[in-house]
Amino acid sequence: MTDQRIVVIGAGMVAQRFVEALADRDGSAAVTVVGEEPHAPYDRVALTSYFTGGADALALGDPGLWKRPGVQLVSGVAATAIDRDRRTVTLADGRELGYDALVLATGSRAFVPPVPGSDLINSFVYRTIDDVRSIEACVHELAARLDRPVRGAVIGGGLLGLEAAGALRAMNAEAAVIEFAPRLMPLQVDEGGGAELARIIAGLGVDVRTGTATKQVLADDAGAVRALDLGEAELDADLVIFATGVRPRDELARDAGLAIGERGGAVVDAGCRTSDPAILAIGEVACIGGAVWGLIAPGNAMAEIAVDRLLGGQGTFPGADTSAKLKLLGVDVASFGDAFATTPGALEVVHADPVTGRYGKLVVSDDARTLLGGILVGDASAYPTLRPLLGTELSADPSAYLVGGTAAPGSEQLPDAAAVCSCNNVTAGTVRAAVSEHGCTDLAAVKGCTKAGTSCGSCLPLVKRLVETELAAAGIEVSRALCEHFALGRAELFEAVRLTGLGTFSEIIARHGRGGRGCDICKPVVASILASLGNGHILSGEQGALQDTNDHMLANLQKDGSYSVVPRIPGGEITPDGLITIGEVAREFGLYTKITGGQRIDLFGARVEQLPQIWRRLVEAGFESGHAYGKALRTVKSCVGSTWCRYGVQDSVAMAIRLELRYRGLRAPHKIKLGVSGCARECAEARGKDVGVIATDKGWNLYLGGNGGFSPKHAQLFAEDLDDDGLITLIDRFLIYYVRTADRLQRTAGWLESLDGGLDRLREVIVDDRLGVAADLDAAMAAHVAGYRDEWGEVLDDPDKLARFGSFVNAAQTPDPDLAYVGERGQRRPATPAERAAAASGGLQLITPDREPVLISDSRLPTRRKDPQ
Repeated sequence: MTDQRIVVIGAGMVAQRFVEALADRDGSAAVTVVGEEPHAPYDRVALTSYFTGGADALALGDPGLWKRPGVQLVSGVAATAIDRDRRTVTLADGRELGYDALVLATGSRAFVPPVPGSDLINSFVYRTIDDVRSIEACVHELAARLDRPVRGAVIGGGLLGLEAAGALRAMNAEAAVIEFAPRLMPLQVDEGGGAELARIIAGLGVDVRTGTATKQVLADDAGAVRALDLGEAELDADLVIFATGVRPRDELARDAGLAIGERGGAVVDAGCRTSDPAILAIGEVACIGGAVWGLIAPGNAMAEIAVDRLLGGQGTFPGADTSAKLKLLGVDVASFGDAFATTPGALEVVHADPVTGRYGKLVVSDDARTLLGGILVGDASAYPTLRPLLGTELSADPSAYLVGGTAAPGSEQLPDAAAVCSCNNVTAGTVRAAVSEHGCTDLAAVKGCTKAGTSCGSCLPLVKRLVETELAAAGIEVSRALCEHFALGRAELFEAVRLTGLGTFSEIIARHGRGGRGCDICKPVVASILASLGNGHILSGEQGALQDTNDHMLANLQKDGSYSVVPRIPGGEITPDGLITIGEVAREFGLYTKITGGQRIDLFGARVEQLPQIWRRLVEAGFESGHAYGKALRTVKSCVGSTWCRYGVQDSVAMAIRLELRYRGLRAPHKIKLGVSGCARECAEARGKDVGVIATDKGWNLYLGGNGGFSPKHAQLFAEDLDDDGLITLIDRFLIYYVRTADRLQRTAGWLESLDGGLDRLREVIVDDRLGVAADLDAAMAAHVAGYRDEWGEVLDDPDKLARFGSFVNAAQTPDPDLAYVGERGQRRPATPAERAAAASGGLQLITPDREPVLISDSRLPTRRKDPQ
């Protein structure tokens, strides 16, 4: 335990890790973190995700960290000076912070080479959220002004340069990458890997120029970027992004008189202490062992060491793991260990397949038995298993790991010392101990306990296998049973019902269950499966008894016992007559009306016996059920698109209507929402939906796996520049595959996270048809579309179904005289007990929607059925 005043300068990823480690080991420690950016620490490694998910997509760890007692985040203000004698830090706003221990985590800044014209208008670097926001604003401004695509040039073909090119492509701008070295990513891949990477990226529409130097950035008459002078040629450009590396932000250390390394950075010992014992340095500002490391893994290791030293430990820096697995412009790139075969006697085993766009190299010892390193381009699926095997003997011919022969060994063969998560320095033994010693029984619990997979996430498939193997070894059965009545999981039960063709719960539980009458878990699941398979109306026969409360009444139950009615309004497009009808219905039945975020109109306050009356009026006017009550398609939100908006490049409304009419009524493990935006401005918020569609000049970009709720997720880019039919085919297959294989109440985001291989695996299934099921998925969606019937329309034509819509105590002819409505922003709501008491004493007046003042006890006010209890 420490009572030191600890101050951290810098609020980046390494600072976050320092605070997490400190809080985990000493929950009473006081620490103040000072950051000049107006944000909490964010994932700078995934900076490009900002363009698909905003700042939320870059969130790190538990946001509650910054609300813990003793932890203070001072954001939006820079530290300007360190007084080592007084042990104070001065901030730009004049404040002084005293410290007993100071931690420098100031990171690095983008380096801009001395190229003439590098300071022109529309010249940027690529380092912070503010940088990407400025680039985004520039691209949008240029796109609105130019009658052609925006031309972007990126100087630097390393990691940051390719990330920047990917950002430009995500904004529908043209991108060119200029790299001085003879290949892309020269620090991570060799000549063969660089050639394959360049070939793949060029095929994605990026102009790749290696072995090329930029002599000058040329300006137009307004002083803005016009072109790049490449010596023998000019490259037209509207903006330029410099991604040529970083330099340590060591100004504070220099000014404070601390020792500085030859190439910058505050010199620290193996315990991360600077030349002043009261000051430590971690991350990219630290020069440790004569080197500055610009990777998250060594930065995190330094953060852990610094915490250990402050708490009296003797931890030392273990060295830098430079392994990395990246996805650049959708292309997998991985590099680990001695990737360039510098070890004496090392052998290189190479497999290059330009037809499939794959390059792999393993570096092994001179006897071809011990793995020393490797490079993977195009397909890095073997990386999570190969990297932990560094320094160990391979169990098969090295070439088999590259061409898929005998495959990599299972997780049970990994030694405890093997590092499975290099970002957070988590070993296989630590993961196993989380299960065997700390009681973790699923992947989420292991992630929380060990932090494995919480940074780049590339190790998650391996971590998952380790968890499952350890559970099995401990004799702990990981039950996938739906409930006590079914040993099968939902996906298995779905397939069993689909293949056997059974159509009732009685038949299903008799054949596939353990007997009994079922429960509140399995009954709705079976009901959903039968509905997904087109087994007739959900209230027909035995199915009616399986539904939960909302489906049982085809309406959403509200907190006061009443129901809401939500007619479908595809794409949010509605005629004046339709609006008038909804208004008349609301007025006639005294309903509260609310326009939702999904571009529909909710009608609240309907009694059970009123539902058929309300729906008869709506159905006669051409409306149908909006399925707001079901685990089914809810809405397809859209902007106004190219029909009205001056920025729109595609007709988003027409596409939204087409999608909603196609997928209406599709029952699923959870509710499904779609969004269609007519341009990159994203007014329909499509990236927050299970399926997001964003228009481009060439067609549509498809995003999958977003959702709101308690754990919001942003959808991930799945495919680009699709035509209408190609877009719909992929959405068809995605939805049907999700419906068939997801767990009970699992949203698409969680389903994708649990899918081994994630989006890459999904592409194999629904794009490449590796499982040979694409035709079956297509046929299933075609059957759904052909078999769709409006649920409420069918109820109104069936006296037996109508009979269930009646209250048994407070029927329409005997309304409860004790329940009344009061005004709520001009609409009615139930009176509170206090208001009833006031009314009983006489004289309380309320205003109804027609503005007529009445007493709360006035019989003219509409009544509502009370909760029977």
